[in-house]
Amino acid sequence: MSKTILVTGGAGFIGSHLCTRLVADGHHVISLDNYFTGSPDSVVEGVEYREGHTKDIEQHIPETPHLIYHLGEYSRVEKSFHEPSLVWDLNIAGTFGVVEFCRKKNVKIVYAGSSTKFADGGMGRDQSPYAWTKASNTELVRNYGEWYQMPYAITYFYNVYGPGERADVYGTVIEIFRKKYLTHQPITVVAPGTQQRIFTHVDDIINGLVLVGEQGTGDEFGLGSSESYSIIEVAEMFGRPIEMLPERQGNRMSAKLDATKSYALGWKAQHRLSEYIVAIRHA
Repeated sequence: MSKTILVTGGAGFIGSHLCTRLVADGHHVISLDNYFTGSPDSVVEGVEYREGHTKDIEQHIPETPHLIYHLGEYSRVEKSFHEPSLVWDLNIAGTFGVVEFCRKKNVKIVYAGSSTKFADGGMGRDQSPYAWTKASNTELVRNYGEWYQMPYAITYFYNVYGPGERADVYGTVIEIFRKKYLTHQPITVVAPGTQQRIFTHVDDIINGLVLVGEQGTGDEFGLGSSESYSIIEVAEMFGRPIEMLPERQGNRMSAKLDATKSYALGWKAQHRLSEYIVAIRHA
């Protein structure tokens, strides 16, 4: 059945992939994006694009969607130390606006949480302004669900990579490494290099989001690959010289994945990071 689905951050890396899938599945898709990191060039045929801040969602979305995917937030750890007011505005004020909208309209929200919440034995949630706001928002969504019987599901992404990533200051590590490889530069690794990460292809994330949107209820839908690597191991896969950079604040050391609830829906990551990197090197 065709539905009206709102994707906040629909012009971003993951959001544009999700919009593509939802349109292909026959849905009417609306993207709400303030283009802070999303690109006006990320246009998917069939998507209705609206520009605006999520805290003003009621002004931009007079409709009552069947489902909301809330992806439109600030999403970088290290940069968040330097612009906490922006993080607060986009993640706290913006998400409160979306959750209130869902409460008033009784619309299911699928919230894109961050795996930083589970890092370093649970201490990762407090290691940066970004991590803290994302962890706090998972609690906000869950509490609204319990307080107001608002339908919701919370997913957790693990270092998403794939076509359409960014490599600037808000970029992702795999794309940064890819760009350095293609321009014959050393691969730069933040010390100590032993920090573990789980990397998940964007197509696997989209498959998980669609399943959770259709069938998922509640918290703890981890969406991550079963493999983890240290950053230095990933750098070595590219086969270029490695340049070590000083340690940075907020750089968690461990990764923890619980995908039990996602597996129960029939989801499993199908892509491997090593194969993605091999394809880059042989392109």
